[in-house]
Amino acid sequence: MESTHFLVGRTALITGAASGIGRACALAFAEAGARVYLVDRAMDAAKAVADESGGTALVVDLSDPEAVDGLPGDADIVVNNAGLQHVAPVHDFPPEQFALIQRVMVEAPFRIIRRTLPHMYAQGWGRIVNISSVHGLRASPYKVAYVAAKHALEGMSKVVALEAAAHGVTSNCVNPGYVRTPLVEQQIADQALAHGIPAQDVVEQVMLERSAIKRLIEPGEVAAAALWLCGPHTGYLTGACLPLDGGWTAH
Repeated sequence: MESTHFLVGRTALITGAASGIGRACALAFAEAGARVYLVDRAMDAAKAVADESGGTALVVDLSDPEAVDGLPGDADIVVNNAGLQHVAPVHDFPPEQFALIQRVMVEAPFRIIRRTLPHMYAQGWGRIVNISSVHGLRASPYKVAYVAAKHALEGMSKVVALEAAAHGVTSNCVNPGYVRTPLVEQQIADQALAHGIPAQDVVEQVMLERSAIKRLIEPGEVAAAALWLCGPHTGYLTGACLPLDGGWTAH
């Protein structure tokens, strides 16, 4: 029977690890035996997850390039998960908010990957898991910064996959639809305002409109997919996107 502790001796760096998908990933990777760096700007929440997982909390604002460059470079696994959202039509979208989202969701993952690849190359093994979104494959109105960032993350993941293949390093994206996280809960009110409908109708009429499976995804389901990409039978899988979208992209 295959060991469930297949990451013993490995170190995983997970961004946005204080809640939602990041927290679920931290717990899953720790359960599989990995030593976990939990990167988040929310100090108390990150430390709580660190206590829960036996990991190390690193309180960092990912919009600060110098702080990102100070993160440890010895991770065998990187899970780029941190993100934020702003909902507004393009003509009203604040440029400073657009720039912030690109710094956190594109530039920070680039800097983290750039910093950790030499370690992975030196040992001939590494796993980069980019928590993208169905919005890395499809667009939606009112989310120009988020959709642009996720599309950029997809492209970067594929470039890394091509460059890193000869070194035993894979790079893949996981593409969930709407996940039951604080980020999504916050969006419900924003979407209600943007679409002019009651908040209780947002999940059914907006979020799940294009999904064949009519429920939100749980963070643990996304974490399980991320963990699988780091398992013993996925060394030939790279440059891919793994849609967990309930059939959204099947249309």
